[in-house]
Amino acid sequence: MENKDKKPEYLSTAQLAKLLGVSRVAVFKKIKSGQIKGFKIGRNYVIPLQEFWVAIGTFISQEKKAEIDVVVKRAVKEYGETLRRLGKE
Repeated sequence: MENKDKKPEYLSTAQLAKLLGVSRVAVFKKIKSGQIKGFKIGRNYVIPLQEFWVAIGTFISQEKKAEIDVVVKRAVKEYGETLRRLGKE
């Protein structure tokens, strides 16, 4: 019997594709290449939930990564002292 209050531990390829805004084929290719860890249950692949963050990193373009890097550097420059203080708490 399935516990409905328990969060799922795995994502299907279709769920991951929808969350990332890519095709299922793209997800399959990343699994086959080893960039995303997934395994077969019957005829379907499942991806452990913790792999979601890894998957995001494999689908973000270099331009998007550069944009994120700029934003992070700006935030550290503007709020660096505050961030250091918060990190000590």
